[in-house]
Amino acid sequence: MRRINLQILYLGISVLHLMFSHVTQAQHLLNAGQQRKSAVDSNLIDNGTVYRLTVKNKNTLNYATYNVFIPKGIDRIRGVLIHQHGCGMEGRGVSTAYDVQYQSFAKKWNLAIVGADLYYTAGCYAWREPDSGSAESLLAALTQVGEVSDQSALGEAPWLLWGHSGGGYWTLAMMRDYPQRVLAAFCYSPAFDPSWNYPKEALEIPLMIRHAGATDANSPEVSCWATAVNSFKKLRGAGGLVSIAYTPYQNHNYSFVRYMAIPFYESALSQRLPQGRSASFREMRKIDRTTGWLGDTLSLNTCPYRTYKGDVSSMSWLPDSATAAAWKEYVITGSVIDRTPPPSPFELRIARLHSVSVALRWKADADIESGIKHFNIYNNDQLIARFPEHGVYQYFDTNGDDAIPMSALPEMKIIATALKDSNFHLTISTVNHFNLESERITFPSIE
Repeated sequence: MRRINLQILYLGISVLHLMFSHVTQAQHLLNAGQQRKSAVDSNLIDNGTVYRLTVKNKNTLNYATYNVFIPKGIDRIRGVLIHQHGCGMEGRGVSTAYDVQYQSFAKKWNLAIVGADLYYTAGCYAWREPDSGSAESLLAALTQVGEVSDQSALGEAPWLLWGHSGGGYWTLAMMRDYPQRVLAAFCYSPAFDPSWNYPKEALEIPLMIRHAGATDANSPEVSCWATAVNSFKKLRGAGGLVSIAYTPYQNHNYSFVRYMAIPFYESALSQRLPQGRSASFREMRKIDRTTGWLGDTLSLNTCPYRTYKGDVSSMSWLPDSATAAAWKEYVITGSVIDRTPPPSPFELRIARLHSVSVALRWKADADIESGIKHFNIYNNDQLIARFPEHGVYQYFDTNGDDAIPMSALPEMKIIATALKDSNFHLTISTVNHFNLESERITFPSIE
């Protein structure tokens, strides 16, 4: 009887151990995030609010700082763009939350934007693996910002992943570890040639991999060219929704990737976002791969999936005809030209300062395709001022795709000459980075 009781006791202990070892990944990460709960600061800007917090890894010196942008005027977050910097780029990643082009993209699709800076003692050789704490801290940050912003859906919203170099490796690893959460992913010269296998859920994720071939970072340790080609072959060969974009004459730290990434994301969002009021990654739609397009990586020709009669496993898979056209332009030219003008400024205000000058103020949404270069101010159709006077309003670094400047932008305002009692008629327009100009909008009259 005693032996039987001991056997029952051991069996009970084994069952309990098994139960605890199968605590879900989400519960484990949520509990860990609660243990690291930290203060969340907020910065109100024209387009919304940027929340900032630092999440420390338990029992290590490693930590992550996040800037999370939430657009003004949206009632429910439906997705999250997570922009992950590359190796040695710490201190610049958080700028993405202040990027007006990405902010306009987020406003259109009800997205949050996460700019991350990962500070690890071993650098990207540690944080590139999600189980180093880099995934855990992200989940904790999303949960905390969701609480303070009253956007409870933030912790459940599906992800758009973006990663450069070591961040590209991290993006692929997140597809491996969290495939059910990822709506789409874009890798900019991913590194370190991972050798793992992907779960079948990862084959449902639209993924684009950009590389620069022989001019990429190709030391044996980094191997960006090999990473791009091998990852494409592995995922595409298994039926994954993957495309590869080779941009010659560019390099590891130089490419206009956002001009390709944003239209790619928009196509994926239109086909995968949950319908109705749902904002959970669990309700993401699957894409019928046969409705997509194919791109020949050698000839660069494109065609509808259903019309192609050959082996599709070596062809880039693209979500639709528009993305296929952008992909073809991108791999040939290294960019995607914006052919439409930006939106016009709005909420124009004017105030008389004295008999010679007036103060002009306005607001503007950036062009989703190519941002804001500057504003033109006219009096009776004559250009009288430019804002900013020199340079550009905001640009991006073609190395890490980081916003320049890297923080909140100056107020949109200017002092203009407008003589009192003269017949002046002041208008303003937005100019994007392809020098296309919006419709001019008239400032109100001074009462």
